[in-house]
Amino acid sequence: MKKKILATLLASAMVFGLAACGGSQSSASSSTTADSTATESTKEDATAASGEFNPDTDPSSQTIEQIRESLGAEVPVKAGLNLSAVEKSISNEFWRSLQEGYEKAEENVDKVADITIDVEATTDEGDETGQQTMVENAVNQGVDAIMASPISDANLTTAVENAQDANIPVVNVNDGLIAIADYYCGPNAYQNGYLAAEWVSKKLGDKGQVGIVVGMAKAFAARERTQGFKDWIADNNSGLEVVAEQNADWDRQKAKELAATWIIQNPDMKAIFCNNDDMALGVVEAVEEAEADILVVGVDGIGEAYDSIRAGKLDATVDSFPYYMAQVATEVTLRALAGQEVPHVTATPQALIDSENVDKDAAEIIGWTDTVYTAAQ
Repeated sequence: MKKKILATLLASAMVFGLAACGGSQSSASSSTTADSTATESTKEDATAASGEFNPDTDPSSQTIEQIRESLGAEVPVKAGLNLSAVEKSISNEFWRSLQEGYEKAEENVDKVADITIDVEATTDEGDETGQQTMVENAVNQGVDAIMASPISDANLTTAVENAQDANIPVVNVNDGLIAIADYYCGPNAYQNGYLAAEWVSKKLGDKGQVGIVVGMAKAFAARERTQGFKDWIADNNSGLEVVAEQNADWDRQKAKELAATWIIQNPDMKAIFCNNDDMALGVVEAVEEAEADILVVGVDGIGEAYDSIRAGKLDATVDSFPYYMAQVATEVTLRALAGQEVPHVTATPQALIDSENVDKDAAEIIGWTDTVYTAAQ
């Protein structure tokens, strides 16, 4: 059964055709601004593998701008806080950019109060046990809060329960879903796919065969991005036809091999949507080697994706601003530790990037302002 939802194009967060930055050095922007009013769309009722909670439809969701407006621009911070950030493999540039964002946040806070943000990452994107151990160690060390980006919807459940038993708040930052986490910070993953499908439709005249390279089936973001893409097609009675859909587990080489097979099996395929940029870049290699005329769209906005767009290879990416996402997550965490009532869900910025806006400034487009921290009295 379908239900009506508000696919909110958060004025400073979800901007179609606007640019964004995947790290501290990459940049983008646009000359036009999305309508700040909500637009209506339909979506299948979503039940995450780890529970009923779905941040993409949670009514508590606010942007960081809305939080600053309601709670005040300044964030009081007590000196000596120790935060733990656990993410996935930094072999993927997205997670390196997230780490840079945490480092920037720590730098900003250190101007008024001495705190530590210890960032750890797994050796590969499938090391669920290693990631669980990192969170357990943080709990045993008695950190003040944990910001976690889980590999799957279930691998950190026990560790998070232990953290909460120790009165350590947990912020779920993007990707795998921790249904029991105290807070969630991340982009609307469903809207990632929705924006990508709309862009592909416009480029192809709303007709043609397309494929979807899915990330890891156990990851919330992969499911939502895929569903958003397919729902845009259904909601708009589009002439796009999904003829292939398969997991490549966030892996570039797997995605390349998968695309090479699809190109042979589906000679009329016109576009491939990938759940992240690493896989999209692998698909680009397959398309080039086959000398095929196929649009390729990714998600994340990593620097390599920007460079590929500039080179005329990758066609587009939906940038999820990992550099700014980490700063938003840190601000939300520190507000919570200061006793402020932050919403359960904080929606972080995203934007679709293509050749028309890849060189424009990101911070200006999303209206980003560094957090103002003050020493707690």
